[in-house]
This record gives sequence, C-alpha cells and structure tokens, in this order.
Amino acid sequence: MLFTGIIWGAAAAGLALSFFKNKDKSLRALRAALKMFESMALLVLLTIWSIGFILAFLPPEAVSRAIGPGTGMKGVAVAALFGSIVLIQAFIAFPLAGSFLRQGAGVEAIAAFVTTLVMVGILTAPLEAEFFGKRFALWRNVLSFISAIIIALAMGVVLG
Repeated sequence: MLFTGIIWGAAAAGLALSFFKNKDKSLRALRAALKMFESMALLVLLTIWSIGFILAFLPPEAVSRAIGPGTGMKGVAVAALFGSIVLIQAFIAFPLAGSFLRQGAGVEAIAAFVTTLVMVGILTAPLEAEFFGKRFALWRNVLSFISAIIIALAMGVVLG
C-alpha cells in the first residue's frame, strides 16, 4: 500500500513537472496515454476474466496436488508441459502464475510454467519448422525445454 502510494505520488509529481515545463506536450502525452489505455482496456478485462475463469474451476487443492512444493520434479514437469503447450500472452500468464502461487503452487513449477511458456512452442512448432526447418525447430524447442527446467530448478534454489 505504501509502495503504491509512492509510485502514484512520483507519477503525479512527474506529471506536474511536465506540465510546468511544457503544457502542450504534456497534454499530447496524456491524450496518447488515454488512447493506449483505450486500446488495452479490452485486453486487461479479458486477462482478468481469463484468470477468474480458470481459478473458478480449479480449486487450490488441485493446484497444490499437481504443482505444489511437495510434488518435486513431477510438479515441475507438469507445469513445464502445460507451459509448452498453451498459447497465452505474457500479460495473462504472469498474473495467472501469481494466482497459482497463491493457491499453493511451488516456485519451481511456476518458474517452469512461465519459462516454457515464453521459450517453448509445441503448438507453433509446425509453423516454425516451415520457416526454419524441422531440425532447427525440434532442437530449439528441446534445448529451450531443457533450459527452462534448469532455470526452474535454479529459481527453486534461489527463492525456495
């Protein structure tokens, strides 16, 4: 709460300084920011809806049983496979990962989910293979998956 207040205060101070320095540029910047907000509002609402929808049908016990801290490598593998398969934008994945963490998921599993989500693309592999070749697509995804597991385990050591 205090941190949020500091951020809002710093933003307000910066805006006031900007207005003091050049009112016209500041108004143009505010209009551009409003347009950007309008274009992103639907995505933000869809993000909130998606997370709520997923969490409504996925009880915390199921999350903890599947990818909780006590699941070890099995939980990391489940999360890594899930992250490798799904096509979710990062702005949805990060809040979803945070929700999973609050529901009892392990740090390693969350790291595996987010890392594979960004690095591995099973669903997009055919398209990648078409442009770069099957061998390249296969090796890139395999090496990315292995790297994601290593990163997840390292995150578990550092944050666990």
